Amino acid sequence: MRTRDVMTADVVVASPDMGARDAARLLAERGFTTLPVVDAAGVFVGVVGEAELLRDRLPQDPRGLVHGEPPAPRRAPQELVAQVMTKPVVTVTPNTDLAEVADLMLEHGVRSIPVVYEGHLAGIVTRRDMLRSISRADSAIEAEIRHRLVVLGPAHQWQVEVHGGNVSIVDDLDDATDRHVAEVLARAIAGVTDVRITSRERI
Repeated sequence: MRTRDVMTADVVVASPDMGARDAARLLAERGFTTLPVVDAAGVFVGVVGEAELLRDRLPQDPRGLVHGEPPAPRRAPQELVAQVMTKPVVTVTPNTDLAEVADLMLEHGVRSIPVVYEGHLAGIVTRRDMLRSISRADSAIEAEIRHRLVVLGPAHQWQVEVHGGNVSIVDDLDDATDRHVAEVLARAIAGVTDVRITSRERI
C-alpha cells in the first residue's frame, strides 16, 4: 500500500505571510498539531506547528512579579509564519510505501508527514490515516478485493476470505499470471496485512 492510498489530499495550509496568531487560531479550531506551509506558487516551503507558535508568545504571570520575582528574559514574538516555520525533517512522496512511512514516523517522533511531489504539496499522511486503514472491516476489504478481481476473470474464478486483514485467495482456474496480478491488487488495498494465494489443485 502506498501513501497516496490513505493520505489526505485536501489539506488545510498556511502561507508564509500569514500571521502567526492566525495560524495558531487555525490549529486550535481544527484540532491539528501542524500545518504545511505553501507559497503563492503552490510550492511546499515548510511546516509550522504548536511548538513554534507558542515560543515567546505566552507572557509571564504578573502575580509572580508581586513577590519580587524578576521577570524571565524574553524575546519579542515573531509575527509571521515565515519567521517561525521550520523545514520538516522528513517528507514522503505519493508513491512511498506505507510501511516506510510508519517507520519514519516512529524514527522521528512525528504524528504527520507532508506528501510532496515535484516540490508541490500533494497531501499529508497522519498516524490516524494509517490507523484508519488497518482497522477496516474484513467485509469491506473482501468486497473491494472481489470488485478488483473482476478485471482478471469471472467472479467464480476466485474464492476470497479475509480474517483480521489476512487475505486468502483461491484461484479455481489455476492461472499463474492471474494469481500474481491478483496478489498485487490485493496488497494495494487499505487494511490488508498479508495475502496468501493458491490454486485449487494445491489446496
